[in-house]
Amino acid sequence: MSTSFVKAQQSYAKWTTDELVLNNGFVQRNIKLPVLSGSFGTTTYKPVVGEFKYFEKVNPEFQFEVNDKVYAGTNNWTLTGIQKITDTKQGDGVAVKLLSEDKQIELTIKYLLYPNLPVIRKNLVIKNLSNKSVSLESVDVEKFNITGYFATTFSWICHDYGRRRSIGPYDGNMQDALLTVHNSDWQQGVVIGNEAAGVIKHTSVFWQEPTICSGLTHKDAQFPFRKYLQQGESFESPQVFTMVYNNHKDPDEILNTAVPDFVRKHLGTRLSELSQKPTFVYNTWIPFRKDINEKLVMELAKAAADASMKEFVIDDGWNDNYGDWIIDKKKFPNGLKPVFDYIKSLGMKPGLWVSVGSASPDSKVYQEHPEWFVLDENQQPANLHENDLKMRTACFSTGWYDYIKNVLMKLSLEYGLEYLKLDFTVVTSPYRFGHKNTGCYATNHANHKDQHESFYVNYERVWKLFDELHATKPTLFIDCTFETMGGLQLIDYAMLKHAEGNWLSNFYGPPQENVDLRVRNMAWWRSPAIPATALVIGNPEMQDTGWEMHIKSLAGALPIMLGDPRKLSAPDFKKYRTYADWLQLMENKHQIMSYRQDLAGLGEPKEGQWDGFQRINTETKSGGIIGIFKHGSLESERQIFITSLQPDKTYLVKQAISGKKIIQMTGSQLSSIGFKVKINEKYNGELFEVIKQ
Repeated sequence: MSTSFVKAQQSYAKWTTDELVLNNGFVQRNIKLPVLSGSFGTTTYKPVVGEFKYFEKVNPEFQFEVNDKVYAGTNNWTLTGIQKITDTKQGDGVAVKLLSEDKQIELTIKYLLYPNLPVIRKNLVIKNLSNKSVSLESVDVEKFNITGYFATTFSWICHDYGRRRSIGPYDGNMQDALLTVHNSDWQQGVVIGNEAAGVIKHTSVFWQEPTICSGLTHKDAQFPFRKYLQQGESFESPQVFTMVYNNHKDPDEILNTAVPDFVRKHLGTRLSELSQKPTFVYNTWIPFRKDINEKLVMELAKAAADASMKEFVIDDGWNDNYGDWIIDKKKFPNGLKPVFDYIKSLGMKPGLWVSVGSASPDSKVYQEHPEWFVLDENQQPANLHENDLKMRTACFSTGWYDYIKNVLMKLSLEYGLEYLKLDFTVVTSPYRFGHKNTGCYATNHANHKDQHESFYVNYERVWKLFDELHATKPTLFIDCTFETMGGLQLIDYAMLKHAEGNWLSNFYGPPQENVDLRVRNMAWWRSPAIPATALVIGNPEMQDTGWEMHIKSLAGALPIMLGDPRKLSAPDFKKYRTYADWLQLMENKHQIMSYRQDLAGLGEPKEGQWDGFQRINTETKSGGIIGIFKHGSLESERQIFITSLQPDKTYLVKQAISGKKIIQMTGSQLSSIGFKVKINEKYNGELFEVIKQ
């Protein structure tokens, strides 16, 4: 996120000649400034109230390599300036400018704090002052020294979106957009959020030394970050945010409070910018795959509208090849415009699938511009997505960028699209193994010199493309799939700042209860670190025998259905409309699509257990919804507790759809006493509304 050098109304940063103090009333970080010349680094970082035992008094603060030379805060630096900065999301802080001892590097370190949260966000701007091109690698935006024995021996490292617990040491990977280090004896911990993109994010804990490092992948990684800087050129790193906390018995407490509050209000996610969020989406992919045509799509659209779907997305199969994106006139003899006009006439928002970085070898674009495409290590054409040459992968460091931007702009504006599903590999594939089958080895592409530099550059070019699409059409929902991100079920904060959602999965049934478990497990695993409505989880089918459980399970993420709605009976159509109308009503009343929390006392969805979620509006405290599921458990009933409500206000709990009144209690009673839910079936679930009286 860009920052500006302007004075804020309330400053969270103060400094003297030798110390910088960051303090917003919730967190304090003291940083030693070099006097004339010397080291630079954090001496204290803790919650404002109470003790904190994790960090040493001397810290590297950051680390990176330029032409294999290591630069860290522990080197000698000269302080050349400090300025107050803000961002557009209530961030307030400071930019510290340093000059390296060898006078080859100008470094600007930016710190931002936010109201009422124990969070500090940081990034680096590294400028090449030498008279030659240099190679920047192994960038740690944050690097802390951790106190010995108790911190490193007894801390849980909660990785994979903060959900998987292990004892260190730990070297993170692409799935670590967020992790937590927590000592249950101290009831203290550190949250580390990494805003780098895809496979080039890196966070490690106690790995090669007693430190926490977070930033970009190192030069010995499978997907190493590299950026060549020309004389006078600067590189601005992705941001890393950290939170320190105490008096929490379990790390999930902060994962359900401060983390989603920061992500929703201050991170700058595209989803937060949408005034109207999707509540019920249909997609054609399963069971039809590419076998679609005008007649079928119009029939499906009519049936989906009769089921009260709100968005209708045409997936793969509408085009005659990859790359040219020309409508297949055998399937759609009248083009797509009449189809989309029909979808809109039925009251649904239209959407379309496009492969954002692929072309067929026989496509016109590939024939005319083979120089726009990825080359392998032997300088031969490559398909990063799959292990065949029936398709080529484009490189966004070339003229492909402008070409595909014009294609997407035309499709979006000509057809009035509100949803774009942008798919397939652009950097590395979830389905191929071995680091050589990744990135672009071309030596003649303008924006990258080699394969290592191509990783970062191509991600950034994709984000720029998304931003330009949004500038033209601000209401557009971009679904950036895990295939585009480059890892199985991969989603992260970098993507969330440029796209609204992510197609995370391709789950297939039957049995239907297994699909539902996988849906709920996926949603639980990545939320609440990742906004639940960004989780586009396929492929439950509308006509499945257990379709009601599909909707109930998907109500904890983004409700998206596939299948053949033409097969529904008249009573099923009526039920679908009831669910669709209820979900929209809940969004209108409580803005449920902006929230999700764990349901107290219920953990990861598993066979033989109960699980659940709540989507309570923590801003207005008006209420929201909860979902409760029995998945093969031997228990027929569970006590349910609801948190995040106003303790002294009365709330009514009602069954979804039927509106049956279940119980009326205060927010305090619902969190401490709760109420019983009974489910007799071996596999079933219930949705409820919680509403303030």
